[in-house]
Amino acid sequence: MKNILVTGGAGFIGSNLLLELQNRFPKANLIALDDFRSASFKNLAGYGGDFIAANVAETDWLKSFKNRPLDIIFHLASITDTTVLDEKKMMFDNVEGFRNILDLAVEKKSVLIYASSAAVYGSQNMPMKEEHGGRPNNIYGFSKWVMENLAKTYEGKIPRIIGLRYFNVFGPRESFKGAAASMIYQLAHQMMAGKRPRVFKYGEQKRDFVYVKDVVALTLQALEAKENTVVNSGSGGSTSFNEVIDILNEALGTNLEPEYFDNPFDFYQNFTQADMSYTAKALGFKPKYSTRDGIIDYVQNYLLKDQKSKAETASFRSI
Repeated sequence: MKNILVTGGAGFIGSNLLLELQNRFPKANLIALDDFRSASFKNLAGYGGDFIAANVAETDWLKSFKNRPLDIIFHLASITDTTVLDEKKMMFDNVEGFRNILDLAVEKKSVLIYASSAAVYGSQNMPMKEEHGGRPNNIYGFSKWVMENLAKTYEGKIPRIIGLRYFNVFGPRESFKGAAASMIYQLAHQMMAGKRPRVFKYGEQKRDFVYVKDVVALTLQALEAKENTVVNSGSGGSTSFNEVIDILNEALGTNLEPEYFDNPFDFYQNFTQADMSYTAKALGFKPKYSTRDGIIDYVQNYLLKDQKSKAETASFRSI
């Protein structure tokens, strides 16, 4: 019997993780925490655990754990929209929220797995190794870098602390992120509506797109880590937006050409690719899905089925 807290539990990665925890450990006491800014209860259909509605950066929710044991914390709650420019808000929510989690882990002697980001690498044109971090382009990446540095100051006070640098994650249950949902989700919905997919000129920017099923598997594998560390969580490949559009056309049975427009962001990462060698060494983990395989599975088994279900519901209501 384990007592497990998942912050950001109604969000994209958090809900996928929470439901997989419930599946793997049916006798565990699960607690989700979320403030629903980029999430929804609809992500947790079938969830049977406890839920705390709160902003992790505030402190009132900590009282909920006064008399509760807590063995494991998965900390995924944060502002994840990289275009948010309010630096104080980004730092307060992400860093102070993490500080609350660290203090709780010390008090409860909990293992802590937390979400960092590929944004800590900034602009680099080679596969990104863990030692290359610390060069963020934006306040989001800086907040994640500060979180990693803060975590180091708690080593020895907490049984184990593992940071996961998530790359460009896509997959089921991301729709409630709105504009911050993956480009794969955004492009797929444009194309499913019969529109040309819109990308920055000229679609050759590359990303390490990693399927959420692999991310969840790696996040759980992090529990097997033997020491405190930070590892990459990506596919290990790099795929251009033009290639993504080609794969989406294949999955959807369409033949839509991209529409290019100017990039308004000066902090944009034109290239990301995770070097997964250290992740394999530290955690014994290798991704199962290529970007192509993940997109095909996502489109055919989730997006198209959701579209069909919504169409059937709309048709029923019109009768």
